[in-house]
Amino acid sequence: MKKSFVAGSALLAALAAAQSVHAHFALRAPASWLVEDDKGDPQKLAPCGGVEQNPGTPTGASTDVRGGQKLKVVVEETVFHPGHYRIALARKRNLLPADPEVTMHDTDRGPRSLSAKIETNPQPPLLADGLWAHTEKPTKNWETEITIPNITCDSCQLQVIEFMAEHPGVRQGGFSYHHCAVLNITADPSKPPEDAR
Repeated sequence: MKKSFVAGSALLAALAAAQSVHAHFALRAPASWLVEDDKGDPQKLAPCGGVEQNPGTPTGASTDVRGGQKLKVVVEETVFHPGHYRIALARKRNLLPADPEVTMHDTDRGPRSLSAKIETNPQPPLLADGLWAHTEKPTKNWETEITIPNITCDSCQLQVIEFMAEHPGVRQGGFSYHHCAVLNITADPSKPPEDAR
């Protein structure tokens, strides 16, 4: 996946030249922890959205999940930009991973993001990486199911970020946009417990 993503960088540059430089996405499932507008804003600041002028209004929403079960994650890309997505889970917001390391390249419009590091074997707190890599505007929502670790965790933080390729970056959010959901996870005693990760 990484090779094809880098190999398509020329195509990404051409597409980005014709598109808006600011991607946006909305977290459709599970319920977002912030009130989102029709584009999914505010979403620039790591780790869970907001912007400096507007940290966002909490929804108070949380999703009850059984450990070891599948959870559907649905994302709507409201403003197209080439890139990919990543999902992480942590017990507290400040334990969520930093945005991925980005490789830059020079273009006739100045420096732009070429690619971001994708963990091919994600380890906690990462649950999935390199999701929905794309260079064309999606025609429907992105959907996947992730297996929730078999732990008990009240107010765990599920983070979904979008990395934007061929992007100059934004002061507040770098090359990623961010959303989170609050999960109340109850371990399934019939399944093996997860390790400390």
